[in-house]
Amino acid sequence: MIIPATMTAIDPAAPGGPEVLVPVSRPVPQPGPGDVLVKVAAAGVNRPDVLQRLGLYPMPPGTPTIMGLEIAGTVVAVGEDVTRWRVGDAVCALVAGGGYAEYCVAPAGQCLAVPAGMRMTDAAGLPETWFTVWSNVMDRGHARPGETILIHGGTSGIGITALQLAQEIGLNAITTCGSDEKCAAARLHGAGHAINYRTQDFAAETLAFTGSRGVDIVLDMVGGDYVPKNLACLADDGRHVSIAFQRGPTAEVNLGLVMRKRLILTGSMLRPRPIAFKTAIAETLEGTIWPAFEAGRLQPVTDMVFPLAQAAAAHARMEAGDHVGKIILAVDA
Repeated sequence: MIIPATMTAIDPAAPGGPEVLVPVSRPVPQPGPGDVLVKVAAAGVNRPDVLQRLGLYPMPPGTPTIMGLEIAGTVVAVGEDVTRWRVGDAVCALVAGGGYAEYCVAPAGQCLAVPAGMRMTDAAGLPETWFTVWSNVMDRGHARPGETILIHGGTSGIGITALQLAQEIGLNAITTCGSDEKCAAARLHGAGHAINYRTQDFAAETLAFTGSRGVDIVLDMVGGDYVPKNLACLADDGRHVSIAFQRGPTAEVNLGLVMRKRLILTGSMLRPRPIAFKTAIAETLEGTIWPAFEAGRLQPVTDMVFPLAQAAAAHARMEAGDHVGKIILAVDA
């Protein structure tokens, strides 16, 4: 396979609005030891991409300035010490950057096989949300079958993934959404109860739905003034897991409530974690979740697919908040 010297990529020169996302020419990266080079068919669009574009999400040292945290495509070259993947393999991968491009380097351990029969545009939307949700709901939230989880943003990429995980492992899921239409969509994707946060008090609704007991886990990407309300609707020994803070990074916490209920407040940020940590998640997903995709119990939920050259339109849709599921860039279109 002939690999060109240059490629088309989205690599904004400065922070700004969606209009800074214009195609440019960049050198094709080379895989180092433990890496594979992927000819990208599609890339997922995620909320951290928007924050990076705005200059609000510092990249880990050594990360490509080209945007994009997840890809799907075909392996076209392998670095030293790569034993599993071969040229021609169809993979999807979590990457620290570089996904909005025709070629992308990915650590071999962060790659997963594209499930049989799945379109690349669907597979590209799996890694970022599944790595994030598994790590936070299972590893940090210690979710157990039969427990109840409150998931904010139920129709976002993270929200849909969390609902699917809840179905797969036997959690009871409550979610919040910004409209009655989105609440209906969340119920279709596994929510046992969906709350319109614009017209209802989600904490009161959650407590009413659980018979005043509360939930065992809150998966929160809102932060700010949501945190005290989240804590109020946690059950004894509940776990509050923060993965973003769209309404601000600070919150007022009633420590007396935390102590009385024996609550655990935790959270994480995936992007700066080491390759070995992400490789362990990939291995777990391969053994526990990928078989559900192979069997058809789980299906990717793709909202819209935009050509790479229309990355600005994809970001505009993300910021508008109208999407249900993942927004994807078709790189080989």
